[in-house]
Amino acid sequence: MHSDELAGRVAVVTGAARGIGLAIAQALIEHGAAMALWDVDAPALEQAAHALGEAAWPCVVDVTIADAVHTAVRQVVDRFGALHILVNNAGICPMTPFEQISEPEWERVLAVNLKGAFLCCQAAWPFLCDAGPRGRIINISSVAGQMGGVSVGVHYAASKAGLIGLTKALAHRLAPYGVTVNCVAPGTTATEMTAAWSREDLERAWARIPLGRLAQPDEIAAAVCYLASDRAAFITGATLDINGGLYVR
Repeated sequence: MHSDELAGRVAVVTGAARGIGLAIAQALIEHGAAMALWDVDAPALEQAAHALGEAAWPCVVDVTIADAVHTAVRQVVDRFGALHILVNNAGICPMTPFEQISEPEWERVLAVNLKGAFLCCQAAWPFLCDAGPRGRIINISSVAGQMGGVSVGVHYAASKAGLIGLTKALAHRLAPYGVTVNCVAPGTTATEMTAAWSREDLERAWARIPLGRLAQPDEIAAAVCYLASDRAAFITGATLDINGGLYVR
């Protein structure tokens, strides 16, 4: 559904070159937002920006590097004049069995999935506070962070659980400024990441989802657009589950 409910607002989406991040960026643009696309994959980022049109501005950013994140936030504000919406979507999901996870792999997953969100929130904090009641942080966690996951690595599940905790902590701290902080926890979603799974892993995932299918990226994007809108102005510290009944609290 197209609308102008986010017209005049500026959004950053991390991990925006493909999959859920690209779907979120497209949906926010369709609702009127100006968009900064962040990703480490420069060719894929340029392709995504070309597909999304003039409202999308690509910026190559490694969210694990504090200086790079702070510089990119300043570039967004210099270009657009403000920052209203931050969507922390960047993530990696190795399938390495627990006993085979090396220390560097553990650190890399936590760096991208959790530390990256922390750095982006920290850099964007003053500009989101300036945005006041229109300020939004939306973290993309996972059902794996709530119940351990099905086939994903334990480092992925741990990082996504950390995002939920980060969401709750920041919701308290930013509420006095009118900024809301929420989380979306997708179940297994049909993206390039899951397309690389084995047939056995996919069938195992389908079998555990009561609705009998994977989520679609645009279904995750619709939830993000809702949380970014004025319709969700009184929701903060929440985790919105989109998992087909896999995990019911």
